[in-house]
Amino acid sequence: MFGMRRREFISLLGGAAAWPLALASEASGQRGDSKVQQPAMPVIGWLDSGRGQPSATGATAFRKGLSEAGYVEGHNVTIEYRGGGHYEQLSALAAELVRRGVAVIFATETVNSARAAKAATATIPIVFQNGGDPVRFGLVASLNRPGGNATGLAVSVAEMVAKRLELLRELVPRAGTMGYLINPANLVSASETEYMHAAARSVGQQMTVLRASTVEEIDTALASAAKDRLGALLVGGDGLLFNRRAHQIAALAANYRIPAAYPTRVYPEAGGLLSYGDNRFESWRLSGIYVGRILKGDKPADLPVLQPTKFELVINLKTAKALGLDIPPTLLVAADEVIE
Repeated sequence: MFGMRRREFISLLGGAAAWPLALASEASGQRGDSKVQQPAMPVIGWLDSGRGQPSATGATAFRKGLSEAGYVEGHNVTIEYRGGGHYEQLSALAAELVRRGVAVIFATETVNSARAAKAATATIPIVFQNGGDPVRFGLVASLNRPGGNATGLAVSVAEMVAKRLELLRELVPRAGTMGYLINPANLVSASETEYMHAAARSVGQQMTVLRASTVEEIDTALASAAKDRLGALLVGGDGLLFNRRAHQIAALAANYRIPAAYPTRVYPEAGGLLSYGDNRFESWRLSGIYVGRILKGDKPADLPVLQPTKFELVINLKTAKALGLDIPPTLLVAADEVIE
């Protein structure tokens, strides 16, 4: 299980202005195709397992990081997006980016996109941003010395799962059995489930796993949670679940009156009860910096995998009141943001 470093890495990321200008272009050595299109301006291939286009917040933060490294989209770099939330299409989309001759692939949201990129090329640099252990999933040799053509930012799923469980138990101490909603198509879901069961056993919490890999199965899972009178719900990190956060998951949880904890702030912003996770803006920004560094000539093999040091608790007080829950003063004080 990979642990979370509680340290700042400002020195690692600093000095962007002093990095030598050397645009990376290894497309000619890609697997299976030595005759590829060579764009005049370097192209970033954005491979997203959650959607075809990034969120406005994610895109803004990523571009900020790129600009800190000296790159501005449309001026001296181009970004091409591929995605859509269908994991089975990721291999084909990654291969498409390889044929396009991109200078670097940014694989985001889940390990699925990073694994697809890794399988598609051994030479084009890859920067990933996702939860899960990149060593366990074969993306890097080690966190400090990745080796190969991939590096990036990884969140410790084990610690995040345990913290969300702790927060939900504090908010709903007599919840009885809780549900854990995952997408089994997500490669991280198996390890997430292991971590959740371990965290639950350590505090004597009864858990049941709810699985949904389609929109229809989300409806079924939430209906099952209500039928079984689950006292609370935790939602795993996943592109499909993220895309259905407002009009389906948060809405159904409210309709069935199930208190729920989520992985990112966009859920309580969409009406969910609470979230705890890495500061997404900062994570996207750091990813943009790493992509910029690689465009300037740094090698993924030499760039340590980053782990977030900034985390945020967001509580939707309006949703809590609608559920008849009193938020403990300790949680209100600890919250980074309270939505009223």
